[in-house]
Amino acid sequence: MALSDLIARQLPYLRRYARILTGSQSLGDNLVRELLEAAIADGDLRDMISGSRVGLFAAFTKIYATTGAELAMTGAAGSDEAATVSSRLELTTPLERQALLLSAVEDFSPAEIAEILDCDEEEVQPLIEGALGEIEAGSRSDVLIIEDEPLIALQIEEIVTSLGHDVVGTATTHAQAVALFDEHRPSLVLADIQLADGSSGIDAVNEILAKFSVPVIFITAFPERLLTGERPEPTYLITKPFSDDFVRATIGQVTFFGSTAPLR
Repeated sequence: MALSDLIARQLPYLRRYARILTGSQSLGDNLVRELLEAAIADGDLRDMISGSRVGLFAAFTKIYATTGAELAMTGAAGSDEAATVSSRLELTTPLERQALLLSAVEDFSPAEIAEILDCDEEEVQPLIEGALGEIEAGSRSDVLIIEDEPLIALQIEEIVTSLGHDVVGTATTHAQAVALFDEHRPSLVLADIQLADGSSGIDAVNEILAKFSVPVIFITAFPERLLTGERPEPTYLITKPFSDDFVRATIGQVTFFGSTAPLR
């Protein structure tokens, strides 16, 4: 496969990974941009990327390790959100979080994760278990679910409650979502993009965020539409169909970092 074709096909998912890893759309997208610019100038890096999807993520990991903290500190001067991201990146255990996200979100095998993180394969599972332990020991939240498909809403609720969080309600429309939020003031929202009455989960979330700051995870069957890097887009995105670990890992990141930026 030509390098340009590989990058074009995998770029949305690399953005997804970069955003959830860093807790910031801007920082994640900037790191992906750094990778592409570096590949133009560095033949060895370009060769690494051209090999496979594993090579692309391995090359990104090198960029994250060398420039991630610097970009975070630069962004910290610009906004409260960036400052929060910067401070959290100083506290997190990078390899543990990366291993979990590569497994749960990007569906890499232990052998592939070992190659991406440049570690031994037998180290991968303990890293994942360490990250899950951090998530389970994390703070608890009141959660609002905005989802019009009953089975999916039930699945999400079971995962959320298994982590020790409380679900304050499930909304199926824009109006119901805003009303439930105003009534319960949850500290985390999981929102589907398209709702039962044809209304938009994004519009509902933006109305909520116009009044209150709360972290949001979006859910969609069409992630490519929200991973273009060309406009304000979600930092946290769960793709349908999803695994329990995908949701668990995403909730762990959002409660660790937080993200309250509206989408316009």
